[in-house]
Amino acid sequence: MSHHLGVGQGQRPDGSHIRILLSVPAAEREAFFPPPTLHALAALGEVTECEPAALHDADRFRRALDGVHVLVTAWGFPRLDADRLRLAPDLRFVMHAASSIQWLVNDDFWATGLPVSQAGAAMAPAVAELSLGFTLSLLRRTHRHDHALRSGHNWATAAGTGRAREISGARIGVVGASRTGRHYIRMARALGAEVRVHDPYVPPGDPLAASTVGLRELMETSDVVAVHAPATPETHGMIGADEIAAMRDGTRFVNTARPSIVDMDALFDVVASGRIDAALDVFDHEPLPVDDRWRGLPNVLLTPHLAGATSDSRQRAGQIVVDEIRRHLAGEPLEHALTREDLARMG
Repeated sequence: MSHHLGVGQGQRPDGSHIRILLSVPAAEREAFFPPPTLHALAALGEVTECEPAALHDADRFRRALDGVHVLVTAWGFPRLDADRLRLAPDLRFVMHAASSIQWLVNDDFWATGLPVSQAGAAMAPAVAELSLGFTLSLLRRTHRHDHALRSGHNWATAAGTGRAREISGARIGVVGASRTGRHYIRMARALGAEVRVHDPYVPPGDPLAASTVGLRELMETSDVVAVHAPATPETHGMIGADEIAAMRDGTRFVNTARPSIVDMDALFDVVASGRIDAALDVFDHEPLPVDDRWRGLPNVLLTPHLAGATSDSRQRAGQIVVDEIRRHLAGEPLEHALTREDLARMG
């Protein structure tokens, strides 16, 4: 079920070794923890590894967490509810190697006061970069030209799918001034785009405050709408049929965030009509079925929910894990700690 990865030098005040359980799917472990990063983690304590899927069995969970002080989680790990936490009495810190922890913790966890941190900041540049790539492709109509040529249309037909736009001077509306949204904004502005933002939580004095507008205005007046909001109860369905209908003919719509933010049926209808083009990394049903309706549209650019999964982002995340555990053991403030209140707005 689990195996030992090495004994590090990390020690508790009483001189005993720190025990760290690394529970990241095997297919992703080396991406997060290449040899140098794994060596740095092992320098902090005694590291063992266990597949997240194996820990859904309560007895395996108890044995794997026996004496563990620091837990490193990722996708597929069981929820840390009261029953699980009782099986891990020595646990002192939870470090999530990915982003959202909504599914990992609940009220039982917060009641313990255990600190928890996550490495979501590592993925923000990667997601923003794909969103920018989508933006450039839609503006230049690359997706339409590629589809036309690959579908057997003649040269003139492929070239006649409409005039392209440049990003310089384009009006881009960003829904959500998240970490990812802010990366995207910086890159789009560096290329000359005129960027405005809808986010009711941008505080006065924030560099983006002067660029904020209402959602309806943003939808009505943007050449490109890029979604970078978190998935929370407040954002569920915030871009509904009315907002989608408000987009002008020829608008480009980009979503690398979450499908729950958008009325995907309404979006499909307007894209299928040819009135707007779209680029999507996220879908209501994943994996996307081979006969899914989105696959047949010539004016859509699709990727399989991999915006944040670059080799670079995985390595950054592994380094964040190591750095946060080091801070925790040294009694220093964590840089990526989360609270119950944070989750209400972060998703």
